[in-house]
Amino acid sequence: MITTPLESTARTLVAPGRGILAADESHPTIEKRFSSLGIENTVENRRVYRQMLFTTPEVAEFISGVILFDETIRQKADDGTPLGNLLIRRGMIPGIKVDKGTKPLAGARGELITEGLDGLRERLAEYRGLGARFAKWRAVFTLGPGIPSPYCLDANAHALARYAALSQEAGLVPIVEPEVLMDGDHTIERCAEVTEAALHAVFAELHRQPVALEAMLLKPNMILPGKSCPRPASVQEVAETTIRTLRRAVPAAVPGIVFLSGGQNDADATAHLNAMNAMAETHPWPLSFSYGRALQSAAQQAWKGDPGRIAAGQRAFHHRARLNGLARSGQYRPEMEQLVA
Repeated sequence: MITTPLESTARTLVAPGRGILAADESHPTIEKRFSSLGIENTVENRRVYRQMLFTTPEVAEFISGVILFDETIRQKADDGTPLGNLLIRRGMIPGIKVDKGTKPLAGARGELITEGLDGLRERLAEYRGLGARFAKWRAVFTLGPGIPSPYCLDANAHALARYAALSQEAGLVPIVEPEVLMDGDHTIERCAEVTEAALHAVFAELHRQPVALEAMLLKPNMILPGKSCPRPASVQEVAETTIRTLRRAVPAAVPGIVFLSGGQNDADATAHLNAMNAMAETHPWPLSFSYGRALQSAAQQAWKGDPGRIAAGQRAFHHRARLNGLARSGQYRPEMEQLVA
């Protein structure tokens, strides 16, 4: 079988035991996380923090790629090496977030559309020149009375597919991220219903554009009840419902699924991934992770902006990455959560 460079990159990103670090937080997002720990949100602190993560010893055993923010891909390590090149040197693939965030969708109260298509072709070419080999675009769907509407589903699906086609044209693997938000009191059944509808809309548009499914990755939410839902779901229920929903909507040609953590705590995100991979015979795609906060929160708390605590931050990050690497093959156990200093 002939494999294109894009297909090879996509498969490398979901190699056994490895997943993606989403380090593409916008300035307002990282401000919230830093301020809660008393860390000043400066350009230099952001650079030092991300350098701490990227230079963690042996973390490439569990991290295949890193999604960068525009600022980060232009920054350099202490020795002058561009951070993207630093990742490559350490065995990880640099990627880039290319959407411009969400705005209210015109004519649809309470619904959002992701912007950033204007000038995207030129930005993708620039990012590839800066070393990126994959890209990411996030669309979000809010659950509520009568929403998401078909209009919202179709508008965001079209934007995701347009982005994916442009990414492949530029020589970048697109990560397609349709996220059904956890906010609200909806049931797990409602989350499954909307996620399936969103995935059907997205793959219909990907087919129309046309996008090569073998050269992309899907980054969906897991199927979870809303944060305010009075009826929680067990780890096994989440795993089974998520697999069932994906099997109904995701073509087998997709080389991998990299879940977002979507507001779950660290241990829950790992446990849910582990339970799904323990059911490996029930699905045709590798199931991996593309976590942001669920990979980083322990490292931030261990570091706290203190230059003398870089090693502590790296130990915490390595530990979290290792547990998710184990979850790739269903080998994670809750008792492994205890960090050994």
